[in-house]
Amino acid sequence: MSILVNSQSRVLVQGITGKEGSFHTQQMIEYGTQVVGGVSPGKGGKIYLDVPIFNTVEKAVAETGANVSIIFVPAPFAADAIIESAASGIDLIVCITERIPVQDMIKVKAFLKNTKTRLIGPNCPGLITPEEAKVGIMPGFIHKKGTIGIASRSGTLSYEVVYQLTELGLGQSTGVGIGGDPILGSSMKEIVELFMYDDNTEAIVVVGEIGGNTENEMADFVKEHPLKPVFAFISGVTAPKGRTMGHAGAIIGGKDDTAQAKKNYLKSCGINIIDSPADIGKTVYNFLKK
Repeated sequence: MSILVNSQSRVLVQGITGKEGSFHTQQMIEYGTQVVGGVSPGKGGKIYLDVPIFNTVEKAVAETGANVSIIFVPAPFAADAIIESAASGIDLIVCITERIPVQDMIKVKAFLKNTKTRLIGPNCPGLITPEEAKVGIMPGFIHKKGTIGIASRSGTLSYEVVYQLTELGLGQSTGVGIGGDPILGSSMKEIVELFMYDDNTEAIVVVGEIGGNTENEMADFVKEHPLKPVFAFISGVTAPKGRTMGHAGAIIGGKDDTAQAKKNYLKSCGINIIDSPADIGKTVYNFLKK
């Protein structure tokens, strides 16, 4: 089992003919993902990367049965792309696009409340179920099928975690990059909850950072549902107050937003805290093998 995507997922790429969309679509296809169509207004009826192109998501869904969409549309048009996809009945939307205006995401969140659609992102690397489906921009070759679930706000740090785990023989059930923006489609708590009830996930690794309260909300859930071991690394220990660090959402707004405050809270909820990113893999390995 896995969460959110698997070998049966039928993926639609919005923005497939753009530079980023084209490159990563090819990578996803080579990984084995079922990319069944692309959306590029004005180019409907063409074949690109051996994939049929449609003018609208609605038509693409009707003709391909797509249930997952990944978005590479530029920021000014990304919110409309998300809404179009959700209105067309897509179950899971993965938005890679960065720098979507906050006011646009407020509209998106309000629209999604009345749909069945789950959004991952924006400003995220996507997600991967190793050896089944890659719906994102992560390097697929470092992943290995296994039982460790990963939920991360940082793309590059999640790759480091995966590499360490794979080198130690610990594969992953699914890896999810939730994104680094202030307003996200799915919270850390929501993804950890899916892992907690996934039969094939043995342990969960969380990569958090300064800013926001998504880690603390997740910790509250873990405290109430301690079904599996959860490990966490929180980046930004030396980040100065008031300065954005990398992600738009990674900014300390108060004393509870600091890395140390989050580490203390997560630890009080029964989560295993790892202080150095270099120790993540071996900490998980030693815990599970003891």
